[in-house]
Amino acid sequence: MPPEKSPQSPVLSGQEVIISNEHGEKLVGLLHQTSSKKLVILCHGFRATKDDSILVDLAAAFTTEGISAFRFDFSGNGESEGEFQYGSYRKEAADLRSVVLYFSEQKYDIIALIGHSKGGNAVLLYASKYSDVASIVNISGRFALERGIDGRLGRNFMQRINKDGYIDVKNRKGEFEYRVSKASLEDRLSTDTLLSSRAICKDCRVLTIHGAKDEIVPAEDAVQFAANIPNHELRIIAEANHRYTGHEQELTSLVLGFVRPHLRSTSPLRPKL
Repeated sequence: MPPEKSPQSPVLSGQEVIISNEHGEKLVGLLHQTSSKKLVILCHGFRATKDDSILVDLAAAFTTEGISAFRFDFSGNGESEGEFQYGSYRKEAADLRSVVLYFSEQKYDIIALIGHSKGGNAVLLYASKYSDVASIVNISGRFALERGIDGRLGRNFMQRINKDGYIDVKNRKGEFEYRVSKASLEDRLSTDTLLSSRAICKDCRVLTIHGAKDEIVPAEDAVQFAANIPNHELRIIAEANHRYTGHEQELTSLVLGFVRPHLRSTSPLRPKL
């Protein structure tokens, strides 16, 4: 299975903002400030960072529209503090909560949370717990979290992790990349995507975008999100892979098209401080 770690782009600069999560770990992000206090928050995927090229492209597109954007590293990733974990779905949603509260206290109007891949799961989990952001964009998130594990950890991974308590993942050259603990694997397997999808408030608009030729997360996962989220739109890009290679503009256009019509009205959903 191809690695999910994404190419990074240094093209777009921004103002560094450091936010503490509930564990006291520093989350490092970049704020692309426009004259508007309307803000979108961008979330990266597994083993990626805030400099993921998809997030950089989206941040550039939103700032061109006059909308401020913030992209950040989840704890244990990129420049943020904390230990990298294979699972951590709930913790990443909690990191996102810390970010939302910070910008709400700074009087920003958070109009959308947008995540790619595992970041898509983070924004959806957030929406299932907190009804305070009116628009969510899930780009290539995984619905069936029990699938795709053997592609990273190999066959018989449960027997191996029960025996040793962990699995060390190596690249094709045999070099160590990261450790998967039994607890982090159990975190992933115990994250109930069906339950959380159905728990999202019907007033929250959700867009799922997926590539029909996604080689990491099958497009059928997007269909399952559509079947279980109350207020949902689904867009499948016929020839796109997990990285939307060659379809970057189409991806950006779909995201902007979903968020743009609702810019004139202030969200009725406000964070509970």
